[in-house]
Amino acid sequence: MQRVDPYHWLREKESAAVRAHLEAENAYTKAVMAPTAPIQETLYKEMLARIQETDMEVPYRDGAFDYYARTEAGKDYPILCRRKALPPAAEQIILDMNAMAQGHDFFALGAYEVSPDGRLLAFSTDITGFREYTLQVKALSANEVLPLRIEKTRSVAWANDSQTLFYVLEDEAKRAFRLYRHRLGETAHELLYEETDERFSVGIDQSRSRGWLVLTAHSATTSEVRIVPADRPDADLTLVSPRRQDHEYYLDHHGDQFWIVTNDRGRNFRLVTTPVHNPREAHWAELIAHRDDVMLEGVELFARHCVLHERSGGFPRLRVMRIRDGEVHAIEMPETAYSVHSGANMEFDTDVFRFVYESLVTPDSVFDYDMNTRTRTLLKQRPVLGGYDPVRYASEIVYASAEDGTQIPVSMVYRRDQRVPGPQPTLLTGYGAYGFAYDVHFSPARLSLLDRGVIAAIAHIRGGGEKGKPWHDEGRMLAKRNTFADFIAAAERLIALRYSEPSQLVIEGGSAGGLLMGAVANQRPDLFKAVVADVPFVDVINTMLDASLPLTAGEYEEWGDPRDRLYFDYMLSYSPYDNIEAKAYPAMLVETSLNDSQVMYWEPAKYVAKLRATKTDSNPLLLKINMDAGHGGASGRYDYLREIAFTYAFVLWQLGLADVSEAA
Repeated sequence: MQRVDPYHWLREKESAAVRAHLEAENAYTKAVMAPTAPIQETLYKEMLARIQETDMEVPYRDGAFDYYARTEAGKDYPILCRRKALPPAAEQIILDMNAMAQGHDFFALGAYEVSPDGRLLAFSTDITGFREYTLQVKALSANEVLPLRIEKTRSVAWANDSQTLFYVLEDEAKRAFRLYRHRLGETAHELLYEETDERFSVGIDQSRSRGWLVLTAHSATTSEVRIVPADRPDADLTLVSPRRQDHEYYLDHHGDQFWIVTNDRGRNFRLVTTPVHNPREAHWAELIAHRDDVMLEGVELFARHCVLHERSGGFPRLRVMRIRDGEVHAIEMPETAYSVHSGANMEFDTDVFRFVYESLVTPDSVFDYDMNTRTRTLLKQRPVLGGYDPVRYASEIVYASAEDGTQIPVSMVYRRDQRVPGPQPTLLTGYGAYGFAYDVHFSPARLSLLDRGVIAAIAHIRGGGEKGKPWHDEGRMLAKRNTFADFIAAAERLIALRYSEPSQLVIEGGSAGGLLMGAVANQRPDLFKAVVADVPFVDVINTMLDASLPLTAGEYEEWGDPRDRLYFDYMLSYSPYDNIEAKAYPAMLVETSLNDSQVMYWEPAKYVAKLRATKTDSNPLLLKINMDAGHGGASGRYDYLREIAFTYAFVLWQLGLADVSEAA
């Protein structure tokens, strides 16, 4: 089949014509949004006023030092520091990211690994936004960066000799595919492993026990682990269990055993142990069986305890197992809808587990949890300046019925005194891909919407991981259209319950969530007032037919391989770019970055060009391109706030809540 793409020319990134086109789009967007400039500035000042600009994270212990990051007012980036723990000593600045970012429009830190003896730091940086990192090593006592520079690196790990580095390189398609071993001061860089299956990427890590270096090769559905003793970095890699399609397993270490989470007997994983001296599957002994209603997302091992990361009923939970007798207890959470994840837990020989808790109304809070006494200590809650009172805000969950009867959770937050009996302005977001759960989180910036009477809602649709692997399976491959139907059902449910109505409903999603935005805008343009699509994956067929692009080959197990006619036809049925029609669409803001390495800038550029030439309405259609960033947008915290203020100004304008004259 021959395909004709009239906007293919927009892929020529170095072309003067392409650059002129993108600059023209930015100029048009700026002109249309000019009347919102005052509200943009107001929003920015509001958001900035809630932030404690000079602040410090809770320090964490690693060996002889306490490590932490701090920020200073007026500076975009954190300053990474440490101090000797006992006796307490003066601060040592490890990396001042502000100084490192000077002269660059974008700056990001990748790897940050201190050697076991605390003398060296392996770190990597990206100065384009393309997530192409350069690895370097710094001698901390001398405050000197060594001559070593390794381009296109991904993960890195130290051996226990604090001289041998294991690092992973990426190929031209940005797939992490080769593991190297290098001893500092020597010229050799030994290739230890090369992954030849284009669906797989590899990553290297050291176990918290410092006993083993663990190389994991993984695709979207399958994994395979190799190990090398951290005390014997010259040893050969040992394969734990050969890969087989659709079998995922992940490994940690404790004493004379490896602990492994595996989906060999069910999609939601079980926990097994196996002897270090013979870890093959024949020796796997079950510790926790597979459960249909509970997803075992992973484990964290400490000297005397194991923390189980699970997901049940759509929300994460933490349980602690005492290793000597297997007794398990749950860490209780104070709210029904929340998010919780590990904090910095670098030490193995400890009975204290650090976690971070937040909800739609509770700022992220760092706790130390004593796994013996079952008591917690709040170390710090994110400061929200300006008199934030969580009691003034409420969160709740409603459920929408999908086409097949599946119940789709929809989380909401709003200001209590702004809730009116009847429809009101609503921002509904969603993602629904890769098995990633869209957990609820606290956002100081979002308060600027809530305080103006906007309901913020999240549709926890299939394709994500809110309810384990089956929830993901029901929204990928040949079931992908469930994701879009679920989101539409969520919007219709909010309307039926009179939380909102189409004229007051704006939707937002980014990356794979941008695909969601494009698909539902094609399917139900009548249902939404406006759409915000961030770095949207909208040119599905063309991208998935080009295996030279970053991520493509590795994503065949998420979307399907369009070289197979069955998948081609199915993907074509929902691909946003291919399903644009001559009809009325909602107002739309499409945001992207020139150096995006995950969704190339030309996808949203082509999408907007085709939509503008095809649609029949006069609603605003805006393309905003950050010419100096990548997939995550601006790297500096102040510029990032301005990007949020711009987006929120568009949302408030479309909801009729911005005090601006009608834009052209």
